[in-house]
Amino acid sequence: QPENLQKNWLREFYQVVHAHKPHFMALHCQEFGGKNYEASMSHVDKFVKELLSSDAMKDYNRARVYLDENYKSQEHFTALGSFYFLHESLKNIYQFDFKAKKYKKVTGKEIYSDTLESTPMLEKEKFPQDYFPECKWSRKGFIRTRWCITDCAFDLVNIHLFHDASNLIAWETSPSVYSGIRHKALGYVLDRIIDQRFEKVSYFVFGDFNFRLDAKAVVETLCAKATVQTIRAADTNEVVKLIFRESDNDRKVMLQLEKKLFDYFNQDVFRDNNGTALLEFDRELSVFKDRLYELDISFPPSYPYSEDSSQGRQYMNTRCPAWCDRILMSHSAKELILKSENDEKIVIYDHIGPNVCMGDHKPVFLSFRVAAGAGKPIASVHKCCVVQ
Repeated sequence: QPENLQKNWLREFYQVVHAHKPHFMALHCQEFGGKNYEASMSHVDKFVKELLSSDAMKDYNRARVYLDENYKSQEHFTALGSFYFLHESLKNIYQFDFKAKKYKKVTGKEIYSDTLESTPMLEKEKFPQDYFPECKWSRKGFIRTRWCITDCAFDLVNIHLFHDASNLIAWETSPSVYSGIRHKALGYVLDRIIDQRFEKVSYFVFGDFNFRLDAKAVVETLCAKATVQTIRAADTNEVVKLIFRESDNDRKVMLQLEKKLFDYFNQDVFRDNNGTALLEFDRELSVFKDRLYELDISFPPSYPYSEDSSQGRQYMNTRCPAWCDRILMSHSAKELILKSENDEKIVIYDHIGPNVCMGDHKPVFLSFRVAAGAGKPIASVHKCCVVQ
C-alpha cells in the first residue's frame, strides 16, 4: 500500500524536521522503488515532488536530489536515493565537483536521476558481483557527495550492504559468512573515500548496513535450555528447518528457524528496554573501531518490522530483529560533533515512527550542532561553521 505508507512515512519525517529544525539536512534512502521497480517508480516521483513542495519543507530554498532510477542497467543500478536540503538561513554552501576537483556554490533545487554515472557532483559505485555471488541481481553499493559549509568540509556516504540470504547459513558459524561479506564491502568503501585522489575530510556513512546480531550466539542465548529438532529435505538431505523446544514445560516450541523464517515465541525480548540486552550480540562494527565511531544506540532493532499498516510495533517473523540502519562517522567527524561550544551536547541519535508502520525498516536519524570554527585549526578560524 504505497499511498498509505508514504503518507505515514512523510508525516513522521516532517515531525522530526519540525522538532529539530535542521539547517542542513541529508536524507539517505535504499531500495528506492521497492522490489518491483517498473510498477513503483511513479510512486518515487510522487514522493520526491511531495518532499520538495510540501509546506513542512518551505524554508529549504535549495535542494539536491540524486536518484538511481536506471533499473534497466543491471551493472550500475543501486536503487539508492540521496536528498540534501539547505535552509534559507544558511549562507555560503558549496558542493564538490569530483571531476573538476573544486567546490561549486549550491543554488536552487536540482534533481538528478537515471544516469548518475555522468554527474560529476557525486561518486557512485555498485559492489562487484563476486562479492555476493548468491544474489544474482544485487543492488548493493554506495553514493558519496562532499560538502563545504563555510570552512567545514565533509563527505556524506549513502550505503547499502549485503543482507543475510539464509537464517540457517547465518546460524552455522560465529561470526557468520554474511558478516564477512559486509566487512569486505564496508572496508572497500572506507578505503575508497580516503584514497589519494582527493583531500581527506571528515565523513559520515549512513544507510542500511544490514548488520545482524551474531545469530549463533543469539540463538544459543535465547534457547539455552532447549533441545533441537533438525528437519531435512527428503530428496537432498539438506537441513530445511530447526525447531527449538523447551526441555520440559510440555516441550513448548521456542524458536523455529528456516531459510527465511525466524519465529521466536516472545518478541518482547527485542522491544523491552529497546532491546538493550541484545546489543552485546551486535558485533559487526567492532572490526572497524579504529576507523568508525557510532553514538550509543538507544532505540530498538530497526528491522524487520511488519508491513501491515496496523502493526507499527510488530516485527516480522522472517529474520532475527537487528540494528541494520546506522549512522557512522570518522573519528574526525566525531570530534566535530562532540566538541560543541559551552560543552552543550545537543546530539540525538534515534529512530523515526516508533508506533507507526514505516515499512520493514524504521528510519534512523542523527541531529547535532557543530560549533563555530570546528574542523579547522585555531589559526584559520575566521568564519562561523554551522552544520545541523
